Amino acid sequence: MSTPKRWPAAVYGEGEEPDYRFSLANERTFLAWLRTTLALIAAGVAVSVLELGVPEDIARGLAALLLALGVISPAAAFLRWASTERALRHDAPLPSMGGLAVALTGVVLVAAAVIAVVVVRA
Repeated sequence: MSTPKRWPAAVYGEGEEPDYRFSLANERTFLAWLRTTLALIAAGVAVSVLELGVPEDIARGLAALLLALGVISPAAAFLRWASTERALRHDAPLPSMGGLAVALTGVVLVAAAVIAVVVVRA
């Protein structure tokens, strides 16, 4: 009996099966990033639609930044999941932060902008 092909073959076709608990933890992290993506997109839409009492240019900029992060996050999450799964399958060290550092920097910039606007308006 043949074993079914698993997708993506570039990930599952390498190395040996790791302990399933590590693969499941990696998958949970991927799903957490997808939830973060939904939150970023929802926040971007909210900032662009709701009247927040901030200048329109700032609101548009924050909305664009949040939406851009929401678009980039799923791709970064998938690449992170794939590289971590490959490392687990080869019993190699886990990959570094890489693209996730960019997403974290974006979130910090959005938070700093919101704080700056609130302080200026107060």
